[in-house]
Amino acid sequence: MIPGIFPIFRFLRVRCLVASLLLLGGGLAQAQLSIEITGGSGRKIPVAIADFGGDTEVSALVAVVRGDLEMSGLFTLIDPGSTTLTENSSVDYAAWKSRGADALVTGSLGRAADGRLEARFRLHDVNLQSPLGGAAYLVAPAQLRVAGHRIADYIHEKLTGEKGIFSTRIAFVLKSGGRYRLQIADADGQNVQTALVSNEPIISPAWSPDGSRIAYVSFENKKPIVFVHSLATGGRQVAANFKGSNSAPAWSPDGQRLAVALTRDGHSQVYAISANGGAPTRLTTSAGIDTEPQFSADGAHVYFTSDRGGSPQIYRVSSGGGAAERMTFDGSYNVSPRPSPDGRNLAFITRRDGRFQLAIMDLATRQTRVISSPGRDESPSFAPNGRMIVLASESGGRGILTTLSIDGRAGRRLSVSSGDVREPAWGPFPK
Repeated sequence: MIPGIFPIFRFLRVRCLVASLLLLGGGLAQAQLSIEITGGSGRKIPVAIADFGGDTEVSALVAVVRGDLEMSGLFTLIDPGSTTLTENSSVDYAAWKSRGADALVTGSLGRAADGRLEARFRLHDVNLQSPLGGAAYLVAPAQLRVAGHRIADYIHEKLTGEKGIFSTRIAFVLKSGGRYRLQIADADGQNVQTALVSNEPIISPAWSPDGSRIAYVSFENKKPIVFVHSLATGGRQVAANFKGSNSAPAWSPDGQRLAVALTRDGHSQVYAISANGGAPTRLTTSAGIDTEPQFSADGAHVYFTSDRGGSPQIYRVSSGGGAAERMTFDGSYNVSPRPSPDGRNLAFITRRDGRFQLAIMDLATRQTRVISSPGRDESPSFAPNGRMIVLASESGGRGILTTLSIDGRAGRRLSVSSGDVREPAWGPFPK
């Protein structure tokens, strides 16, 4: 092992030693994540969301839509005053233009005959003085937030040309009074659900491409074992339980395989294995420590961290194995590779002046830029549209989650009031 390898990279020997980072503080299992906007992008689209008409719960629906758009960093919310407009209301476009709005959202919330809530809305182009479209969503009363997220996704896509991520979910690990909880929350940090509770560390959650399963590492049997957990049934199966350490699972794009780091042959190397378990196929061969594998978006390569060259750097290898290609050369410490869903960028953690920061590499040009403030960042994970990244940081001696736009201009912090939150993983678009 190389002397002085950083607190995050010390898990390279078994990857799972990063569980020690989870041993700070405690919190309430069902507490909602709180949100603090930490930055803003450059040019934002000015949008007015009028008060919707209808059911008494309509204000909660509108609050979700407004909150989603604000947190994206791409929109400026124009104060609508006390104006209530349904999807069928006539619109005074000149008046909204004078308020500075380029887009206007109107709508209503009603109840269908079967008791479900029906959210209707219309999006207007104020400059062109015409509707851009709209939709109606039927949801159970308990799923009102789902309708709000879907409305925000629609607005985001219509106005930016890119799919919104407000209906997606984030997985993370919460350390709470000696217990570990694998939790799932909406992308805005609300609606937290617990998928697993254990007295032993849980680390490295990874979403399957269809969002139905999460792979993770559990120490419940006093050694690191990779499990695949069904979110629908709560059932799970062992994917990797070989001699030594089994760690760092990452899904192939087709959801059939996992890349994992195993020490079955002496020291940590990267393997591929069926998500249902079975015999692993070795992908890397080196005298160093290879770990943290991640499939590329097209499945052609597996990125990983290795100290084979004398310091921790990022490499990639064909998904069928073979010779490895070094990807990072700037600095003596680059770890935790995360390729973007569109295949354009590579996020990773770099050490600069003793601080761990998030960096983004343009894979076409190999140009790299640091986008986070100096701190102690770890475990980056891309949103499925590639526009945002969630990562773990520290504040006041405990773990928090931070999201950043890939240009570093827009960000927010998500934290449980008294909990230690680590190991975030952003889920895929819902099916």
